[in-house]
Amino acid sequence: MTAKQQAAAAHAVDVDRFAVEAGAAALDQAQRTASPIARRSPTASTGLDSAYATQHALVARRTARGERIVGVKLGFTSRAKARQMGVDDVILGSLTDAMRIDDGGRYDPGTAIHPRVEPEIAYLLGPDGEDERDLAVGITAVAPALEVIDSRYRDFRFSLDDVVADNASAAAFAIGPWRRPAEAGALENRAVSLELDGRLAETGSTAAILGDPARAIAAARRLARRHGFALEPGMVLLAGAATVAVPLPRHGLVEAEVAGLGRVSLHVHAEEAAR
Repeated sequence: MTAKQQAAAAHAVDVDRFAVEAGAAALDQAQRTASPIARRSPTASTGLDSAYATQHALVARRTARGERIVGVKLGFTSRAKARQMGVDDVILGSLTDAMRIDDGGRYDPGTAIHPRVEPEIAYLLGPDGEDERDLAVGITAVAPALEVIDSRYRDFRFSLDDVVADNASAAAFAIGPWRRPAEAGALENRAVSLELDGRLAETGSTAAILGDPARAIAAARRLARRHGFALEPGMVLLAGAATVAVPLPRHGLVEAEVAGLGRVSLHVHAEEAAR
């Protein structure tokens, strides 16, 4: 864990450390054993500082086992989803190298509880520039991506605090070929498709991502400063979903395409003995 990451993990203040560690331990066990846990009472609210502190403690358990933080992901970038959840801001989670799947690689859904998949835009972070109002500053490449999400809560039901603590439901991700931003062009309204075994499962637009996925860059920077995340050159930023999430099949080929940007895929293959 780098000094910046250690500082990030210790960022939250005025939280119940015992509750934070207990929550992180329960979520970590749920993820490792693919066994859902009960959410807190729907009326319970610990606040975002406590929720992000729990997330940092959860990710710290993964890095202590040898995983590396390789990026961040945004959640609730769809205005419709945000309204459905009764929230008015996006959330941030961490990505580790153990979550990454090669483009065209294999993913075992048996390692998750109730995995779902969604098409996204991925950005590759570079050095920050002086003017953060320019959304292109600090971005060295862009690519189509697939994200597998998996809430560790029973029935995929949770509050805002719950999902933040659960690392924004991060489970796995695959990234297609990188392209330079100038080559990719503007991405604010590109057609997006999600296919399962060659059959169209969902269609959407990159406009579903905050109206323009480039806005995810500023949102990630803002949340990183507020909640103690380290954004470093070479990290990945998953900007958010361009369609609704689709339940992941036990077997098959999942592909996503962003018009004019490219395709990305992963092979789903359940290792039945693993369960």
